[in-house]
Amino acid sequence: MTLFREVVRTTCLGKNDTVPKTTVHSTDNRLIDIEYATFGLPSNPAILMIMGYTAQMIVWPEAFCQLLADAGYYVIIFDNRDCGLSTHLDGVVVDAGPIILAAMTDQPIPPIPYSLSDMATDAVGVLNHLGIERAHVLGMSLGGMIAQVVAYEHRHRTMTLTSISSQPGDPDVGQPSMDAAVVIFADPPPTTSREDYIASSIQWQVWQSKKYRSDELSYAGAALSYDRAFYPEGAPRQLAAVYGSGRRHEQVATISCPTLVIHGTDDELIVQSGGERTAELIPGSKLLLIDDMGHDLPQPLWPVLTGAILDHVAQVVA
Repeated sequence: MTLFREVVRTTCLGKNDTVPKTTVHSTDNRLIDIEYATFGLPSNPAILMIMGYTAQMIVWPEAFCQLLADAGYYVIIFDNRDCGLSTHLDGVVVDAGPIILAAMTDQPIPPIPYSLSDMATDAVGVLNHLGIERAHVLGMSLGGMIAQVVAYEHRHRTMTLTSISSQPGDPDVGQPSMDAAVVIFADPPPTTSREDYIASSIQWQVWQSKKYRSDELSYAGAALSYDRAFYPEGAPRQLAAVYGSGRRHEQVATISCPTLVIHGTDDELIVQSGGERTAELIPGSKLLLIDDMGHDLPQPLWPVLTGAILDHVAQVVA
């Protein structure tokens, strides 16, 4: 089962005292604590926003969320399992290497701690806890993969799908560029100290929007994430969920809700072909390629992003 913990939203969405909890059943029979925050009025149509690999919910810029809320939506963000202030599956050991190799070579995949389906069930459980029957589901990167799973496994809960900087589980597309792969598979910082972690964040710029890169913003984001909930141990389990869930193109092709696929032409972590394949698979979907956008949400592009999202969700009335 999944246990949800509501937080009182603050300016930085940091650690907060909790208020009453509730439980729902989870597909993998674990007790999972999910930390979430909301923007806007609960009476408005809901947009459930799912963040990516090892990224805490605070990676969604608060002002970005508020723009959507100010347009008349109830915006919900949360920490995925094994990330942020949600449950950490301490002691569950996995070697992601053989799982990645098996997925990339179409070999039988070794057992994994949990799947994208389990993570999608966590997301739907947040809706259950909030008493929301249907929502617009939006995800970025790994969050986009989870959002896709929500759209085909929980169809009656999904009003629209927005998949950003993601791909459909196809090893032939959307793989990191060579420069990004070097960073992903590089040795970790020499220590887990705050200073080393923040210093290493400069490497992440390889997949950020080149036109809008900022050392200051990179360091500030890394510091905020470290201070809130530094937990590198969750990374291999989330990576195992991505690759261990295998090819999903057949399932993605059955998505029937209105779908918007957004991808940056400057994305080096999940290259543009990942978004293009996602759009090709989903009948009637729309593909928006954004020039100069990498694997991030640079503020100068917010008008384009929020405009596209709001136009998309407006076509379906709650």
